[in-house]
Amino acid sequence: MTLFLGLAWADANGLAGARPAWWLLPVAVVLAVGGTSEMVRLFSAHDVILSAWLLCPAVVAVVVSVVLGVQFSTSFPGPSSPAAMGWPLVVQIFVIGFIFIIEIVSYRTHTRAIERIGAAAIIVGVIGLPLAFMVGLRLLDIENIDATALKRGRLGIVPLLSLVAVVKAGDVAAYGVGSLCGRCRLVPTLSPGKTWEGAVASLSGAILVAWLVLEGLGIELPSRPWGGWLVFGIAVGLAGLLGDLAESLFKREMRAKDSGRSLGGLGGVLDLIDSLLFAAPVAWLLWTLGNA
Repeated sequence: MTLFLGLAWADANGLAGARPAWWLLPVAVVLAVGGTSEMVRLFSAHDVILSAWLLCPAVVAVVVSVVLGVQFSTSFPGPSSPAAMGWPLVVQIFVIGFIFIIEIVSYRTHTRAIERIGAAAIIVGVIGLPLAFMVGLRLLDIENIDATALKRGRLGIVPLLSLVAVVKAGDVAAYGVGSLCGRCRLVPTLSPGKTWEGAVASLSGAILVAWLVLEGLGIELPSRPWGGWLVFGIAVGLAGLLGDLAESLFKREMRAKDSGRSLGGLGGVLDLIDSLLFAAPVAWLLWTLGNA
């Protein structure tokens, strides 16, 4: 977290003359590679053999394409940074098409080709696209392309930080309250450790931090998310909860306790970003509607 905050500060202030997102883009690439590798390993454990050497660059390409799309949109009148989010979708289609070509050329009977294609599409869609939305949040304000700092009249890094702060506040609140006084199981068969008490605490923490970031700190911004801090806190908080449960479903099906061990006691990369993956598109949509 300290490293992320340091990179976020460098990115917000355009350290060393870097353009917006360039300091944080390596973080997105590391998360993309780490999350993809973990999902490939989990699928492979159940005899759905995927190629990490192919999928890791593919997911990274989906993430990085947002920056290229925003840069391209500034060269012509009319397009805005939200339009650049079409680039990751185009890259994803090309990636899936390329995977189909590989399976067609190398096809043998009883090789589970369709399962491999489906698994690859899930990985690209569930990891690549949400991370692309996070990059898109950093570049939401078209004026950010020429900005070297968070200045008056610009959204700067606030949309991205609002997502991370709200979701992680929900995660911490859910864990703390659920561990201390959680009694009523939320989905006992899927994830016995999650409780209704923790879910309520998670949503409350998300709403509180949404107010703090968007109103309480007094940051002057040209726009706010659609519906204000309350809608943002509720919608992003609920999406974060859904992302956490979605990863629990995936791990339960794969019979794995954690997605990996790359982060020690915290588990793997997917355990760190699971709640962000579903919340990122929601946050991007609310900020885009509010910035329209």
